[in-house]
Amino acid sequence: MLDTILDPTNPVPWVIIAGLLAGAIAVIYRPFSTYIKFVYPNAKYEAIGNPYITERELNKLIENKNINRFKEMLNTNKDYQLTGENIYDMQKSLDDHLIKTIEQMKKDNSKKMKYFYDTYIEKIDLYLIKHIVKNRLRDIDVDKKIIENAFLKKTKNVLQDLIDADKNTIPEILKNYGLPDEIKEILKDEKDIDFLKLDTLFDIYIINKFKQTYVPYKCEDGRNKFINYLVDTLNVKNVLRAKQLGYNIENCKKLFLGEGQEIALWKFNELSETDSVSQMISSLQGTSYYDPLKNSIEDYNREKSVQVLENALDRNFLKLVRDISMQNYVTIGPTIRFLVSKEFEIRNLKTIVKGIGENMPPDFIKNVLVTGGET
Repeated sequence: MLDTILDPTNPVPWVIIAGLLAGAIAVIYRPFSTYIKFVYPNAKYEAIGNPYITERELNKLIENKNINRFKEMLNTNKDYQLTGENIYDMQKSLDDHLIKTIEQMKKDNSKKMKYFYDTYIEKIDLYLIKHIVKNRLRDIDVDKKIIENAFLKKTKNVLQDLIDADKNTIPEILKNYGLPDEIKEILKDEKDIDFLKLDTLFDIYIINKFKQTYVPYKCEDGRNKFINYLVDTLNVKNVLRAKQLGYNIENCKKLFLGEGQEIALWKFNELSETDSVSQMISSLQGTSYYDPLKNSIEDYNREKSVQVLENALDRNFLKLVRDISMQNYVTIGPTIRFLVSKEFEIRNLKTIVKGIGENMPPDFIKNVLVTGGET
């Protein structure tokens, strides 16, 4: 029988053997091909780093006496070429730098990452849509120049529609953009709009888009953890804001964005049912969010501002993203870490520009910056 199988004149067994070898090679090659695609970009991001989420580098910038000195110091970093002579122009230059960075990342990475990067840019653009919607609903004049700050053509189009349209058509415009049908219910009575709930609909929209993004093989776990930790962080922020604003339990529970990595529906409901911010923080014991909030509660009690706790959650998010990077270091991990850290870098730099330009005390500026995620 063995002679028959190994008979060189009998093609059947050799075809079978060749098929088995091809299958084995394909199984081995598929994940390896993904790793190869991330070698160059991940090495590049590690080399560039994110210096402006570290206290040491930020403190150097904060000590500058004016925004021109700030610009000169920042431009000694070869990754930055800041332009502008005033706060607005410098902040716009920093925003442009962020988008150019993402566009370059898109070129460096696999084409299969394109939709993920486009969705991340849309996440940044969503702030402008929220801003215009809220101003229109409050009958506040909107400067059409704001459209120039949008990066995606899709965003520019919807901003133009929101500015030009009758206020009564805003719900339909937002529904056509992709927001849940619930938008019509929330905006039906313009005298009683829950703006925090409105924010959650924008969050749900972008979260769902991230969930639909296609990423290369072996990258799904890193993407999913990024999304889940983002959902967790936003869910906790929503309850904190609601408690600060005096929402009742029923309205708190309406702010749920969906289940994340650690905050399930039952936990979110438990958080909503607490009587105070301090009780809510105690209810987070056993999660990744307890320690950073507990360590910031004294600052919160002193300043009576939930922003203190939100900054603590942002610092924790950077740490969680660092963990994602380490767990997925041969694929999407370092990419996600660099991208998220770059966004916080730009936010920090914009804050410093505004602080220096408006002669704010250095200690005040330091307290609103988000640092962390370093190895």
